[in-house]
Amino acid sequence: MRKKISIVVSVYNEESGIRQFYKHTKSVLTGITEETGWDYELIFVNDGSRDKSLEYLKEFAALDGEVKIINFAANRGHEAAMIAGIDYANGDGIVCMDADLQHPPEAITGIIEKLDAGYDVISMIRTSRADAGIFKRITSAAFYRVMNAMSGKTRFENNSSDFFAISRRVGLVLKNDYRERVRFLRGYVQNVGFKKTTQEFEASARVAGVSNYNLKALLKLSLNAICNFSDVPLKMGIYAGVFSLCMAFILLIYSIVQYFLGNVPSGYSTIIVVLCFMFGVLFMILGFISEYLAIIFAEVKGRPIYTVDSVITKEGEELQ
Repeated sequence: MRKKISIVVSVYNEESGIRQFYKHTKSVLTGITEETGWDYELIFVNDGSRDKSLEYLKEFAALDGEVKIINFAANRGHEAAMIAGIDYANGDGIVCMDADLQHPPEAITGIIEKLDAGYDVISMIRTSRADAGIFKRITSAAFYRVMNAMSGKTRFENNSSDFFAISRRVGLVLKNDYRERVRFLRGYVQNVGFKKTTQEFEASARVAGVSNYNLKALLKLSLNAICNFSDVPLKMGIYAGVFSLCMAFILLIYSIVQYFLGNVPSGYSTIIVVLCFMFGVLFMILGFISEYLAIIFAEVKGRPIYTVDSVITKEGEELQ
C-alpha cells in the first residue's frame, strides 16, 4: 500500500496569492508523487478569512479530489489552524506550511526522504529570508537565545519556523495529549521526543499580499512561548529580592563608613534610583505572574481550540 503525505496549509485572507500557491504546489506534488511513490492530500484550513479565500478554495476542491478544506466557524489563529490540519490529516507524514510560498513546496521531496529514513520530526531551518530586514534577523536570533537560556533542558533549533514535518505517530501524540489553549506549536514539535532531524531551506518573498503577523502578534507569540516552556520569570522575584538585599547591605556599609568619616551623604538621589529600579522590577514580575494566571484561566475554562463549520471535498460540503 502506498504511503501518503498530508500537506496542511493555514489560510487567512490570502485571496491575492492563493491561486498561485495552489497551482505551484499542485505541480510540485504531482512530480513528487511520481518520484517518491507517495500519494498526497492537500488540506487547506480556512481560518475565518474575510475575503474571497474560501470561494477560491471551494473551486480547488470541486476539481481536485486530493484537496480537503477545513472551514473554521471563526478566526482562531494560525496555530489553531495548524492543529486542526494535523487533527484531520490521514497521511503517514504531515507537513505544515504557509500559503504565501515563503515555505517552498520543493522541500517536500527532502522531507519524504527523511520520513522514509525513519525520522519522526523534521524541523525546517531557515537559512535566509528574502524580505527579512536587519530588525527581523536580530529579533529572531535574540528570541531563540532567550528561549534556550530560560527553558532549562528544553532546546530549540535556531531559525526554526512554522514549516515542519512530523510522522503519523507524532501527529497522534499532538492530537491526544498536547491540547493547551495557549500554546507554542513549533516548540511542542521540537520537544515531543522521537527521532528528530533538521532540513535547511531558503525563504522566498511573499508571492502577494502582506504578512498577517505584526509586531504585536509576534510579541504575544514570544510571551506565550516563554510562559509555556519556562518558569524562570516566576523566579525573578527571588533573584530580585536577593539582589536588593545585597545592594541594601552595601549601601548600609557605605553610609556607616561615610558617617564615621564625617561625611553624611545626601540620600535623595540614591532613594529615587533605588525606588525606580525596584518598582520597575516589581511591575515586571507582576506582569509575568498575570500572564501565567491568564494561561491558567484559559486552560481551566476548557474552551475548544477551534470550531469547524464545515469540511469541504470534491464529494461536497459536510457541516460539522
